[in-house]
Amino acid sequence: MKLLFGFILLVLLSSFNSSGINNLHEEEAKLYKLISNYRASKGLEEISLSPSLTFVAQTHAKDLALNIPLKGKCNAHSWSDQGDWEVCCYTSHHNNSNCMWDKPAELTSYKSAGYEIAARLLTKDQTFKITAEEALDGWKKSSGHKQVILNISKWKSKRWQAIGIGIYNGAACVWFGEEKDSN
Repeated sequence: MKLLFGFILLVLLSSFNSSGINNLHEEEAKLYKLISNYRASKGLEEISLSPSLTFVAQTHAKDLALNIPLKGKCNAHSWSDQGDWEVCCYTSHHNNSNCMWDKPAELTSYKSAGYEIAARLLTKDQTFKITAEEALDGWKKSSGHKQVILNISKWKSKRWQAIGIGIYNGAACVWFGEEKDSN
């Protein structure tokens, strides 16, 4: 009986370590697997999927797609004034980085900073659509995004313990965190 209980507990824990993959739609689950495989090809460990960071990623992808907060100097890490969050205009100068890094603590019980990579794709017919493959391919070609995914250069000292994935109507967001998610 003890052995059976231990086996059931192990199965439950290992299914949680693929961590909440059931909270992802098909394209998001594919992106999580692609990122995990890419990291593994570089000798890096898989990052546990975080319910909190996934909520933030999905919320931000939807905000990017529906509200397009990219105005003036604000880039894809910006947040609109159309939700239950503080407005954030994130610029390429990184002067206001905390407005983005603090979003996980603002929106969820995840109290550590979050670091995001984001992408949007406008097709030739002026519609937004992005696949998991297109998002990762773009990030792999961008040295800054690649550095975050692979913990290299200025991100070398970070050890990602949590990841969140969100894709919505042409916007893809991935959030990384140094703390495990307690949810």
